[in-house]
Amino acid sequence: MNQILKVRLVVCCEMILKEIDKLESFLGEEGTEIRQIFHPHNTLNGIRYSIAHSKISSGKASTPHKLKSSEVYYVLRGEGIIHVNDKTKKIHIRQSIFVPAFSKQYIENTGQVDLEVLCIVDPAWKQEDEISD
Repeated sequence: MNQILKVRLVVCCEMILKEIDKLESFLGEEGTEIRQIFHPHNTLNGIRYSIAHSKISSGKASTPHKLKSSEVYYVLRGEGIIHVNDKTKKIHIRQSIFVPAFSKQYIENTGQVDLEVLCIVDPAWKQEDEISD
């Protein structure tokens, strides 16, 4: 006798809206203030990437680190210098930066205001994927 297994597929079909200033923040291992916006855990696994808002105060820098995932930064406010392996580039508002997986990276805020960036990590950021030097 053949048995048919029926599986009900649940699809997330509702829009999710979040206000960055109302999200809980935490201090990242790399020395930044982070607010996790979207992640598989808060979208019913509707996405495989994560997106977070990160803020570095004027005159400060994140700690050099590596991720097992690739990362894209989009600069929302401020200016600074990004260090990726042995390369450095000045960054400013409305720029995007791609950082390959396993690259040593950190960002310095060289401006007078907070440096704010969106961080998109794919696959999604996980604490155990952080590699500190």
